[in-house]
Amino acid sequence: MNLIENARQQVCAVVEAAYRAAVADGSLPEGEVPAVSAEAPKDATNGDWASTFAMQCAKALRLPPRKIAEALVAHMALEGSAFDKIEIAGPGFMNFTLGAAWYGEALRAVGTMGERYGRTQSAKPEKIMVEFVSANPTGPMHMGNARGGVLGDCLAEVLDWAGNEVTREFYINDAGNQVDKFAHSVEGRYIQELRGEDAIVFDESWYQGADIRELAHDLVLAHGDKLLALSEDERRQTIVEYGLPTNIARMQADLERYKIHYDVWFRESTLHDSGFVRETCDELTAKGATYEQDGALWLRSTAFGCDKDDVLRRANGFYTYFAADIAYHRNKFDTRGFDRVINIWGADHHGHVARLQKSLDALGLDGSDRLEIVLMQLVRMMQGGEVVRMSKRTGKSLTLRDLLEEIPVDAARFFFNSRAADTQMEFDLDLAVKQDSDNPLYYVQYAHARIISVLRGVAEAGVAMPDAAKVELNVLTADEERALIKQIAMLPEEITQSALSRDPSKINKYAVQLATLFHRFYNACRIKDAEPAVRDARLVLVDAARQAIRNALTIIGVEAPEHM
Repeated sequence: MNLIENARQQVCAVVEAAYRAAVADGSLPEGEVPAVSAEAPKDATNGDWASTFAMQCAKALRLPPRKIAEALVAHMALEGSAFDKIEIAGPGFMNFTLGAAWYGEALRAVGTMGERYGRTQSAKPEKIMVEFVSANPTGPMHMGNARGGVLGDCLAEVLDWAGNEVTREFYINDAGNQVDKFAHSVEGRYIQELRGEDAIVFDESWYQGADIRELAHDLVLAHGDKLLALSEDERRQTIVEYGLPTNIARMQADLERYKIHYDVWFRESTLHDSGFVRETCDELTAKGATYEQDGALWLRSTAFGCDKDDVLRRANGFYTYFAADIAYHRNKFDTRGFDRVINIWGADHHGHVARLQKSLDALGLDGSDRLEIVLMQLVRMMQGGEVVRMSKRTGKSLTLRDLLEEIPVDAARFFFNSRAADTQMEFDLDLAVKQDSDNPLYYVQYAHARIISVLRGVAEAGVAMPDAAKVELNVLTADEERALIKQIAMLPEEITQSALSRDPSKINKYAVQLATLFHRFYNACRIKDAEPAVRDARLVLVDAARQAIRNALTIIGVEAPEHM
């Protein structure tokens, strides 16, 4: 139930009906007029909704906008609508004011839906996959993964609340060059631990992290020097069979701690083992999208508008990562039947977007429309006014695990979701742990805890929680009350717009504004000792605010505490 959108649609319907009536009795001429539109004025004193239809019709009807507006208003029937007043302003703005009945309906909707309040039914629901993080299982997750994890998870949630069927997926890159490099890296440290640092030259291109040393040490504890007796291929295979599952399990544990729960963990290796990569390249060849040169198979990427062609299969017979990526997305659309796929990628992958979409177009999968890439900008960690790049524990790059040891999970999730993906952000570690109103998360959570305290106090005073269906809500006429009700009613619309724009940070902004309006209401309006009819109506309002805050925080994956 989206009462904000319903009200907007009513404005359009009322204005359109008024125009038809005015034409019918000759008050206005008939002409090729635009579709009626409505928007919320920036200044609330200009009403709740406004239409510029009269000004848009001036040229077509050859009349002054204000005269058109006067004729329209004279033919408007507001009975049964959400509005009780309409005024003409300026050259022909038509400003609509919501009536008391609408405010009451908005509060009762919250009570009716409860924990489901904010959920809507999409006119065209889609089966959507959101793929995010998908970090290589060759090392720990970094800050880009930390931000991408929250953005992907929150986007998946708003898409679900907006009425779609959503799947969260992690793509495990367990094949290709990075796995070979991983095996060499652990092997090198394994040999060094057994025979000393000078026993092998550790290549600069190998992975240098402390996690590689830890895996090598584990292998020494488990096997001693027995792996040295194996052939290089056997030894590296043993390393991969131990190291990758170990790292994947650590990633899963870190993400679970981060409150991210995937529906599917998809392994790249299954695409190669099943022959799906080869089959996909064969299909591209059958469609005339490839050619062979110097023993390699090339995709005609330049024919799609890209700056260069891409290798799909090298001369040595090995398929490239790009070939596997095309096959993976073909699997998403063709095999598993997703209507839409949304990937969260770092901004450094921007050059790969069109290539992948056009490749899917060549397969007849309409990738340019059905595959969406949300490009995520960098995040800079700040503490004490300075940039933080290194872990205090390891002296290496800050990882997701380091972050979650530094600040609460809720703070990490809220702050990472506080900006749209396409904006760079500074993450203030000091602010994230502050327990005052400067911290937006604390501010919102405190509003929820304050509401629980109010409801608890009323109950202790022997006042029963009123039934919203039986309370006279027309007594809620104060500006602070109505502003709070309108913000509560905005939740379904904010979720819808977050889903459409692929920007879940709107929910953070909504929650902060809702908390602000609640605190303002709380400071202006007595509750427990108000006249009984007013008290009961305000209790319904307070409980609706509680539910809206709780649901907004649930979408972000953050707790709504009862005590602070």
